Amino acid sequence: MSTARLAGCDSLVVLHDVSWRLYESLLREVGDRPVRLTYDRGELEIMSPSPTHEQTKKFLGRFIEILTLELDIPILSGGSTTFRRRDLKRGLEPDECYYIQNAGRIKPHAKVDLVNDPPPDLAVEVDVRNRSVDRQGIYAALGVPELWRWTGRRVVFARLTKARGYEAIASSLAFPFLSSDTVQRFLDRASDLNETALVRSFRDWVRKDAARRKR
Repeated sequence: MSTARLAGCDSLVVLHDVSWRLYESLLREVGDRPVRLTYDRGELEIMSPSPTHEQTKKFLGRFIEILTLELDIPILSGGSTTFRRRDLKRGLEPDECYYIQNAGRIKPHAKVDLVNDPPPDLAVEVDVRNRSVDRQGIYAALGVPELWRWTGRRVVFARLTKARGYEAIASSLAFPFLSSDTVQRFLDRASDLNETALVRSFRDWVRKDAARRKR
């Protein structure tokens, strides 16, 4: 097993030639600590999220939760649950994830087995730095239908294709009345508004415009 540290990025380390057994052992050791482990066929990336990373994923998560609350859309939040498949030798923790279309198929607090259970319908991925491991490829292999990806400059909505890749889409699969441009407009205001004011402004938009579009 060899180690590589990405230049200029003290919070991210990559290990090569890591066995699945060691990956699962590290998952148990890490537990609920704020560390992300991404595994892709022997490559293991260990990342400690930055404040910018956590704030951005929290904004996106709160937007989703406000949408579902205000519009009475059933949802089951998965947060940063570890999703993995041994047969594919891939695993990761989303920044946020949600069961929406399949919310009724997963019981709260149940352990999800991706061999038999559906993956989350929507995952949030915040990329404020270049990552060593292809996380989009892992999401695709696990069958996650929709990604909201923050590139460091803007949010991109993407859907899983039949070729097991992702293509950008203008509007969300889970929320067809919501465009990425709308979400971007609110994220652009994050530097001018405190979090409470930003979330309140998004809630007001949901009540006024999103409710009408949903009908």
